[in-house]
Amino acid sequence: MRMSRTIALLACTAALTATTGACSGATTPRAAAGGADVEVTPLSPPAQGPLDSFTWSLYAEPYTLDYALAYDYPPNTVLANVCEQLLRVTPDLRIEPGLAVKYDRPDPRTLVYTLRPGVRFHDGTTMTADDVVASLRRQMDPETGSPWGSSFKNVDAIEKTGPLEVTLRLGKPDILLHELMAASPGTIESAATLAAAGKDYGTPKGKINCTGPYALDTWSQGSEITLKKHADYWDPKLSPKSEKVTFTFIEDAAARSNAFLSGTADGGYMVPSSSLGQLRASGRGTVLFGPNTAASNLAVLDFHGPLGDLRVRRALSLALDRENIVKAAAGGVGVPAKAPAARGAWALAPEKTAALYDTQPEPVYDVEAAKKLVQEAGAAGRTITLVTSTLAPEISVVANAVQAAGRQIGLDVRLRSVAPEAYSSIFVDPSAREGLDLVITSGYDNTPDPLEFYQYLRTGDFGNYGKWSNAEFDVAFDRANSEPDAGRRAELTAGLQTIAMRELPVIPLYEAPHTVFLGKRVTGAPTGIAQLYYPWAATIGAAKK
Repeated sequence: MRMSRTIALLACTAALTATTGACSGATTPRAAAGGADVEVTPLSPPAQGPLDSFTWSLYAEPYTLDYALAYDYPPNTVLANVCEQLLRVTPDLRIEPGLAVKYDRPDPRTLVYTLRPGVRFHDGTTMTADDVVASLRRQMDPETGSPWGSSFKNVDAIEKTGPLEVTLRLGKPDILLHELMAASPGTIESAATLAAAGKDYGTPKGKINCTGPYALDTWSQGSEITLKKHADYWDPKLSPKSEKVTFTFIEDAAARSNAFLSGTADGGYMVPSSSLGQLRASGRGTVLFGPNTAASNLAVLDFHGPLGDLRVRRALSLALDRENIVKAAAGGVGVPAKAPAARGAWALAPEKTAALYDTQPEPVYDVEAAKKLVQEAGAAGRTITLVTSTLAPEISVVANAVQAAGRQIGLDVRLRSVAPEAYSSIFVDPSAREGLDLVITSGYDNTPDPLEFYQYLRTGDFGNYGKWSNAEFDVAFDRANSEPDAGRRAELTAGLQTIAMRELPVIPLYEAPHTVFLGKRVTGAPTGIAQLYYPWAATIGAAKK
């Protein structure tokens, strides 16, 4: 399933979801549970001048800077400024040209990309079709081990069809593959650099040589990553306003908040929810809320145990008091999720959101009905193992709530605590899921198309962590993925949403907007989840002239 590969969403959940206009960028705040109103906008106030440098806090050190292996918030937050894609997701969740200036679909099984001329890599060499072919083919190579490999499952060939033209030939229509050219699958690196770096590529030992507004300068493992301005960057509207960016890694939520308050970190995404009130009242900076495509979910990891029975999955969903979970984990300003893919994920066809998502029923809380389902399934007393971690305080809050809900209806929910790095491994290493029934995670789209989330529930997909399989779902997905019209595709995706809510391979919890803290000396950052690919650091500058 198209999940956040970590629980990172939970680090920013003291917020509310919002209506986002994908074409105009307009946003409409939605009142949160508990009565709080928070404004959701895609951008912070623009920079008033340049900066020599600024420091940005990550909640964890990236485990890689290899674009083909980047499958989580920390590496993508860095790489968004260093490497670029054929297409680009904008802060207001639109898809626009990136390294490709033109896209053609001469027939349903052919994608043709015309490349932007004169784009220079950080070493000064010019991007060609050969670099694009090498970068995309590497995603498909089993030796790479890319979690994005399944995105290319329908690709028969990737060919250079001109000095600045690349053609993808497909076995069957695949609209999502095209959209994912705005995310990690569409990232372009120098073919020469890939060949020279070998297995060191993307590690502290290896070089990265992309086209973004910043180049990787240093990676001091365990300490910091620094980026320097790329003087020959092709896009003048995103020419960096700061000469240097320094990333620091702070796993402890309290320590990270103190870094914001003290000014040792100028800003950071995924603000710890436990500190939102303190940070907003501190006068040391501003907490902003941006568009998001993410929702917190319970993902089933083992369908051979008690959760293989749909009645048990339904019972657990009925037993969850989501309003109180939101209060405990998010300060009362989140909203219960109506479906696994969040409301913000429907931004590509915003005119369809009201009819296809808003009309979904609110989640039901009914303990007595849940007890009856457990009894009918003969699951009373059965053990369910839920993994938890210190990666974010909210994980344990949600885990304890799920444990209490399970025990209330006769299920023996046991918590297994693992280290943060082990928790992250669950989303990339199937062996890390052994002995586990449930994991708390967040489903987010790299692109503003809800179909992207549901592709990760297909049979055999890398993101289908529990190996759930449903023939009706697979057929419906293929039908939606062959529909080029965004509005019609959204209608077909609503059918996938219906199946997912009926079968519950993923149990929705709650959703919230993205968060960012900006200290008093900086401004200009995009506020939403587009920061995973949009070169957000380039727009950050001085808050005062």
